[in-house]
Amino acid sequence: MGLRGFAGAGFIVGIAGMTASIAAGGSAGGPAGRAARPTAPADDGAAVVGERRPRRRVLDLAVRSPVLDGVGRARLLLPPDWSRDASRRWPVLWLLHGSTAGGYRAWTDHTDIEELTEDADVIVVMPDGGPCGNYTDWWNRGDGGTPKWETFHLAELRQILERGYRAGSDRAVAGNAMGGLGALSYAARHRGLFRAAASFSGPVHTLYRDPAGLDVADLVELGVAIGAPSLDWTDVWGDPEEQRVVWRQHNPYDLADRLTGVRLHVSSGDGASGPYDRRRGTGRDVVETLAHTVSQEFAGKLRKLGIPVSTHFYRGTHTWPYWRRELRATLPALLAEIT
Repeated sequence: MGLRGFAGAGFIVGIAGMTASIAAGGSAGGPAGRAARPTAPADDGAAVVGERRPRRRVLDLAVRSPVLDGVGRARLLLPPDWSRDASRRWPVLWLLHGSTAGGYRAWTDHTDIEELTEDADVIVVMPDGGPCGNYTDWWNRGDGGTPKWETFHLAELRQILERGYRAGSDRAVAGNAMGGLGALSYAARHRGLFRAAASFSGPVHTLYRDPAGLDVADLVELGVAIGAPSLDWTDVWGDPEEQRVVWRQHNPYDLADRLTGVRLHVSSGDGASGPYDRRRGTGRDVVETLAHTVSQEFAGKLRKLGIPVSTHFYRGTHTWPYWRRELRATLPALLAEIT
């Protein structure tokens, strides 16, 4: 059901935190930094135009991208002995953020990923995905065009990293919230690109409908209304009924059979206040409740298809302390697939 037809105090309270987070996220300020050392551009001419090294292992990139009509950002965590002139390549872990403040800095701002990978022999890539990009090339009423987040990540940025930053071909991907949708969609839509994929509280069944409650389509509509108010939310994939084919082409639930051979993990809270919530109220987090429902639906379909998946369903809300815990628990398995 659309947001215009959805009423109720529970809904307003449940999305208040998400709304504030998206609004705060806006456009993450990025590295002006110094001019980048010349590296080979992507096939379409996308190129690094700035670098900044805020900490020893952290390298922030600014990428001029024709598919974004501007500059895209990415944060890298480099392995201990990394050098752009090295004779070897490193496996790559992609971490995708949700509709949250911080963009490409979210994972280092809200988790201990730097410490967790201090001795890991991998490059960690944390790209900006926009406040409401949904990790897709926008449909734009069938005309295509910008923004093309999927192309920016998996064509432009991937080529830049492989040509100028010693990134290898062994990859894993994980994400929280909208990033969880992106992780599983990317793994399914680009077979063979990722060896492992994990979703933490991701809306991984975008066509799930609940006539009496919140739908994933509502989240897409809300995200665009806050993150890009001048645009129409149906520019992302069209109307979920009229352009159902387009939605299915980007829906992990409908693409589940394409995930054979990928090590998979799905987790979410049930929306009730849990151990990391400061306020133990009686209300439920409706966004996490939805993530819980669709994650269970998705995991159930995988099992019916005979595709192995590990899961963790727990008491908790749609907040970073839980995703930090899930990352810690899942990281060893993700790295084991690529190192």
